[in-house]
Amino acid sequence: MTNNQEEDTKPTQQSGAHINVKVEEGQVLHPSKPLMEELEFMKQQLHSRKDFYVYNTMSGHKELFKTMAPGKVGMYICGITPYDHSHVGHARSMVAFDVLCRYLQHLRYNVTYVRNFTDVDDKIIGKANELQEDILTVSNRFSQLFLDEMTYLQCLPPTQEPRVSSHIPQIIDMINEIINNDCAYVADGSVYFSLAKCKSYGCLSRQITEEVMAGKRVDFDPRKRDQSDFALWKAAKLGEPSWESPWGHGRPGWHIECSAMSSHYLSLEFDIHGGGIDLKFPHHENEIAQSWAVCPESKVSYWVHAGSVTKDGKKMSKSDGNYVTIGEVFESYHPLALRHFLMSTHYRSPINYTASQLDNATQAIFYIYQTLEDCEVAVTQYRQAILEDQKDVSKAAAGSRLITAESQQCIKRLWTDFETKMSDDLQTTVVLTGVILEPLKLINKTLKNFKKLKGGKQHQSLAQSLIEIEKEVKKVLNILGLLSPSSYSEVLKELKHKALERAKVKEEYVIKMIQERAQSRKERDFTRADEIRRTLEAKGIALADSIGSSPDNTTYWSPCVPLQTKHS
Repeated sequence: MTNNQEEDTKPTQQSGAHINVKVEEGQVLHPSKPLMEELEFMKQQLHSRKDFYVYNTMSGHKELFKTMAPGKVGMYICGITPYDHSHVGHARSMVAFDVLCRYLQHLRYNVTYVRNFTDVDDKIIGKANELQEDILTVSNRFSQLFLDEMTYLQCLPPTQEPRVSSHIPQIIDMINEIINNDCAYVADGSVYFSLAKCKSYGCLSRQITEEVMAGKRVDFDPRKRDQSDFALWKAAKLGEPSWESPWGHGRPGWHIECSAMSSHYLSLEFDIHGGGIDLKFPHHENEIAQSWAVCPESKVSYWVHAGSVTKDGKKMSKSDGNYVTIGEVFESYHPLALRHFLMSTHYRSPINYTASQLDNATQAIFYIYQTLEDCEVAVTQYRQAILEDQKDVSKAAAGSRLITAESQQCIKRLWTDFETKMSDDLQTTVVLTGVILEPLKLINKTLKNFKKLKGGKQHQSLAQSLIEIEKEVKKVLNILGLLSPSSYSEVLKELKHKALERAKVKEEYVIKMIQERAQSRKERDFTRADEIRRTLEAKGIALADSIGSSPDNTTYWSPCVPLQTKHS
C-alpha cells in the first residue's frame, strides 16, 4: 500500500447490504435456509446498492459516491493524442477507468462513458509532415490501432468517442461564450484565456500561477496580455489544418476541446472526470477554468486520476523515448497478462514496468484459467443435467441443497470480500492476490476429492459445488474484465505459445526434455532430473507431475517466472 493510500481514513460504516448478488432463475446461493426465506433475502439485495467510496483529487480524500441523477453516471475520460503507437502508460489509464466503469455497472448504475481523441494537435501535424500524409489520415490510423488494442485488453467501448476534428462548431461556440463573459481576448487571429479572471485557478492541482510560471521555460509571446494565459484558438499557419471561425482561420488549442466535448455530451455538470495523473496540471486545471468562464455553476463531482507507469525509474513517456508500446508487449505476452499486471497495483499508485512483472501476471492468469479448465472438464457430464434441473424450481431447490456447506460459505465470502474491497476505491490488488484465489483453492481441493469418488450422492454434491463456484468466479472475472470470450483451453494454449516464444524454443523441445527427465527419474538419476527441471525453469517453463502411484504419471508444463529473474 502506498503512502497516499495509507493516509486515507477507512470509510465510515457502510449502509445497505453486505453482498450484491445477481440472481438467475432457480439459483439459490444459501441453500441451508428455507427456499422462500432465501428468495426474500436475494430480493432485498437487489433493491439495495452498496456504498462506493472513490478518491477525489479535488478534496484529497476518499468520498462516498453520490450521483447527480439517481442511478445514472456521467463519466468523461481524457483519451490519447493519436500520432504514434500507444504505450503501456496509456493502457494503464484506460484499464483503470474500464475497471471503474465495469464496477459501477455491477452496482447497477447506467453509465454514460465519454472518451475523446485529440486528433488535431502539434504532434500529429509534425508526424503528418514527416510522413507526408494528411493529418486526419495519420490520426485515424493510430486511433484505430488504439481501439484494436483496447479490444484485446477487454476494455469496454465507451458510449461516445468524440474527436476534435468533428466537434469544431461546439468548440467555437464555447470560445465565443468565454469571450462574451470577458474571460478571453482576441489577438492577431488567436484567442487566449485570461487567467487573471479566474480567481479559483489552482484549486485542483493546488499550484499558484506565479509559482508555475517561475518554474517553467515559456517562450515569450507578445500577443499575450499575461504570459500565463493559454490559447483557446490558434491562428492558422502555413501547412497546418485550419477551420473558419469568427476570428479567422485557425484550429483549437489543446484544453478547450475537453471542456466543449464533455459539456456537449454530459452538460456542464457531471459526475466523474478522469485521466492520467500527468493531466492534473495544466490540462484539467485549465478545463476547470474554461468551464467556469462559461458557467460559474459548472461542476464535476469527482476528479479521478490514474497513476503513471515508470520504466527504468523514470515516467514512461514518448517525448523522452522511455516507453514500451502496447503492441510490443502483445508480441511477447497475452493481453490478459498485461491487463492483470496493470490491475495488480492500485490504480492511483505508480507502477514499474518490468518483464518479470508480466511473467508474474502470466503465471497468475494461467493458474486461474487452468483451475477453471480442470473444473469444467471434471463436471462436463453433470453440467447439462444440472442446467435442466434448474429450469424446474422444485428440482433446483433440491439440487442446490447438495452444495457443500464449505462451498456455500466460500461463495458468500467471495462476494462479500470482493464488494468490500472494490467499493473501497477499487482495491484490485487485494482482489487479485487474495479474494479471487480462495475459491480457486477450494476448486482444486474439491477436485481432488471429486476424482476419488465413483458416483453417489457425495459425488453429485461435489459436482454441483464445483459448478456453482466456477459460475461465481466467472462473474467476478467478468466484472474485472479478465474473463476472455475464448474458451479456457484456448487461453491456456495462447499463454503457452507466448511462453515458448519468450523462451525461444518449440514445444517439441519441452516434450523431449520432459521425456528425458522421466527416464532419469526411472533410473533414479535425480541429479539429472533436477538439472532438466532447472534448465526449463530458467527459460520460464515450470514442470508439474500429476499425483498418483502409476509409473506412467503425466508431467505437465506451464509458464512461470524465469529462474534467474526470481533470484535477481
